[in-house]
Amino acid sequence: MLFDDIDIQGNQTPNGIYSPSAGGAGRGSVLSLYELNQQVRAVLEDTLSEPVWIQAELSSVSTRGPHCYLEFVQKAEEGNTFIAKAKGQIWGSKWALIRPYFERTTGQPLSPGMQVMVQVEVTFHEIYGYALNVIDINPTYTLGDIARRRQEILRQLEEEGVIDLNKELELPVPVQRIAVISSEGAAGWGDFQNQLLNNDYGLAFRVQLFPAIMQGERVEQTIITALNQIAAEQDCWDVVVIIRGGGATSDLTGFDTLALAENVAQFPLPVITGIGHERDDTVLDIVSHTRVKTPTAAAEFLIHLGVEQLLRIDNLKAAITDGALLLLHQQHLRLERITGRIPSLWELYKTNHLHRLDSTMSDLQNTIRTILDRQRHRLELVTTQLDAADPARIYRLGYSVVRKDGRAVRDASLLKTDDEVEITMEHGTKKARIE
Repeated sequence: MLFDDIDIQGNQTPNGIYSPSAGGAGRGSVLSLYELNQQVRAVLEDTLSEPVWIQAELSSVSTRGPHCYLEFVQKAEEGNTFIAKAKGQIWGSKWALIRPYFERTTGQPLSPGMQVMVQVEVTFHEIYGYALNVIDINPTYTLGDIARRRQEILRQLEEEGVIDLNKELELPVPVQRIAVISSEGAAGWGDFQNQLLNNDYGLAFRVQLFPAIMQGERVEQTIITALNQIAAEQDCWDVVVIIRGGGATSDLTGFDTLALAENVAQFPLPVITGIGHERDDTVLDIVSHTRVKTPTAAAEFLIHLGVEQLLRIDNLKAAITDGALLLLHQQHLRLERITGRIPSLWELYKTNHLHRLDSTMSDLQNTIRTILDRQRHRLELVTTQLDAADPARIYRLGYSVVRKDGRAVRDASLLKTDDEVEITMEHGTKKARIE
């Protein structure tokens, strides 16, 4: 529309609202922003003059002074895309009644992720815009899709036995090689680097960014891709840090997915998360090794680990030095004592060994004497046995030996008539024939 086509005079209705159909030379009337907002307010007040009940999910809940401030969201039936958002508030007089009633009935406070049913007055202010003024709540309509899905994911992780796997990993010593998953242009990534690399202790860290999208529907996909890249070279890294700067609580839904939780829970390196504010707690936080509030807090945690390691090394160095000095002193005293005792020890040693030598010589003589006596007795026994077995002695007793074909005959039945035999006696040998 060209400027010449506008009726800059405008035409005003009896209610003070400029109307395009109320005449004028142009094809439409020009309204000021304030007048437009007045018209919107009038339409809303006429159309929604009575309080209405709505169902929505809370994406943020905060209190300032006596009042409570909310953000309501509605998602598409499939996926996590938001199709509606609205700000709301519970003024102090109502909040003093609604809060204890809700907590007493549900056993928990209003918190992000809850699906709630509230009665609201639709308001519109020319400066502050559209908002919902909560005047009542139905506490039986409690946990919303986010919280319910989170509980289902945690329950499944427990059934799979993986929910605490990453927590069971030990942090290496020292922690210096850090793989970071974050958005490349995020302020949180810059804060993390500045805090970590410019620490007051001169600690050296090797840091590399593995870019990922940290809000929206691609959070899960891009973080898992980054984790796979790190796992492919896991020997190069000590820990993984997943960080994200500030943002609305509703933007944290990408960190509440089963696939992402399973990847982090079973990751071979400890995972540190710093993706939300103090009051936010995602499934990713629950399955990670260590959860901190912010990227800066993640850097401080790593610096704290480094300082602890330095202190441990200093303490060990001091303990080793003190122990070595004490040992040297003790050995020096022992050497002095031994040096002073050498003359007396030598005399004692010599006397003991001379006595042992005399004793040994005496024992050796007795042993030789005993051996000789034993061997002499054995010789006498052998001589007696040899004398008893001497053939000449047998012959002297009147015995003789009959041989046939040069072999002694012990059984008379072996001899036949006319067999020639040889008979040996004490004095001589004769041949004979068997009859």
